[in-house]
Amino acid sequence: MTEEALIYGCLHNDPSAQRELYNRYSPKMLSVCYRYAQSREDAEDMLQEGFIKVFTQINTFQNKGAFEGWIRKIIVHTCINFLKKYKKFSDNVNLDHAGYLQVKEETIPSLMQAKQVVECIRLLPVGYKTVLNLYAIEGYSHREIADMLEIEESTSRSQYTRAKAMLETVLVKKKILEKPEADLTWSMALRSK
Repeated sequence: MTEEALIYGCLHNDPSAQRELYNRYSPKMLSVCYRYAQSREDAEDMLQEGFIKVFTQINTFQNKGAFEGWIRKIIVHTCINFLKKYKKFSDNVNLDHAGYLQVKEETIPSLMQAKQVVECIRLLPVGYKTVLNLYAIEGYSHREIADMLEIEESTSRSQYTRAKAMLETVLVKKKILEKPEADLTWSMALRSK
C-alpha cells in the first residue's frame, strides 16, 4: 500500500490501513520512545499514546515534509508529555556525577557501536538523556527544548553539556571509547597560569 493510500485509508478510519501504518512505522518509533523511556513498558506506553494521536490528528498532516517525520514529531512530543505527566523529568539529578571531562564531537564512536551508545544514553538521568536526545538526535534548538520542557534555555544548555560529559564517562568505563590522554581539564588549565 502506498503512503498516500495509507493516509487516505486512515482518514476514513479503515482498520486495514491503520494496521498497515502502525506495522510500517511502529518499529522505528518504538526505538525513538525507548531513548526517552525508563523501561520497555514506558516505551510501549509512549508508543501507544503516540499512535493514538497520529490516528486522531492525521487530518492535520498537510504533505509538507515527510510523513514519517510528521509521525516522529508527534511521538517525540508524546514522550516529553509522558515524562512530564508522570513527573519523570523532574527527578533530581546530582550534578557532581557529570565530572569535568572536556567532550569533543569527534570522539563519537563508530556506527557499529550505535546500539551500545543508545544503551549508555539510557543510563543517564532522565533530564540529561531527554535534552541530549532532543538536541543531538532530534535536532531541536535549546530555545525549543526549553519551551517543550518548561525550563530555562540556559538549563537546557547546561544539561546538554553535562549529559555529553557523563555519557563520555560511561562510554569510557564500558570501554566503548578511549579517554583522550592529551586533553587538559579546565581546572588543570587554571593551575598552569
